[in-house]
Amino acid sequence: MSIRIYPTDQQVSGQFDEGRLVEQKPIGFPGEGSAVERVGTLFYWAWFQAKEDAYLPPHPHRGFEIISYLLEGHIQHQDTLRTKRSLKAGSLQVMQTGSGVQHSEKYEKGTSGFQIWFEPFLGEANYATPTYADYLEQDFPVVQKDGCTIKSIVGGSSPVQLVADAKMWDVTISAGQAFEMMVPEGYSLAGLVVEGSSTWCSFNETRLVEPREFVVCEGDASGLLRVGADVGGDTRLILIQVPSVLPYPSYKEVKIRLKVEIER
Repeated sequence: MSIRIYPTDQQVSGQFDEGRLVEQKPIGFPGEGSAVERVGTLFYWAWFQAKEDAYLPPHPHRGFEIISYLLEGHIQHQDTLRTKRSLKAGSLQVMQTGSGVQHSEKYEKGTSGFQIWFEPFLGEANYATPTYADYLEQDFPVVQKDGCTIKSIVGGSSPVQLVADAKMWDVTISAGQAFEMMVPEGYSLAGLVVEGSSTWCSFNETRLVEPREFVVCEGDASGLLRVGADVGGDTRLILIQVPSVLPYPSYKEVKIRLKVEIER
């Protein structure tokens, strides 16, 4: 299993509301220039931070499954499903956008978190009824093991189950301790380091990973990944497991096919 590291200069940045809301994107939109364009069903990942109170006006989505996971602060959400919700740190919102939905968000100064997009089979998802759901921090199962705190965010024992094949964890590793997990055959693991230096090991490969760096682990066979926190402090990671290869035609591939058919 290979371990590929992408520092911040291989990611891309963005901003909204005249710079009040800024983003670091391990996986940006096509054409934005991020070194990683997708990992299986995972095709967009932004780490946002509100420098001031910020507002995103109503904008549309269709087909994709979108999650927002708050590390700090407060968001007010509103959408065309008549949803009005207030979310705080540790909360998660899930939009299965189906046949189409519009939403807007208000961010309190100091709010930070992740917006992550997954691609289900759009031949079905584009015609599904859109849904919205959110979950509080206490809704997620937490396991304490060998100096690690492992919170299941998506899939497995989590109450959040997506149509797209994906699992997600929020992992904190105590200083000097290590976290281990098996990455199954046919799957990749994408990780973003929130804080702390760590050493990532798989077979004979060992790599040092610093805060805000993005890591992709993939291989032809199942393999054990070991992440050790530096003795100087705890390490916090967001880990997402997805199929290494999208198991159905992607949105981009479908658009290309349609364009070819039209031109004929």
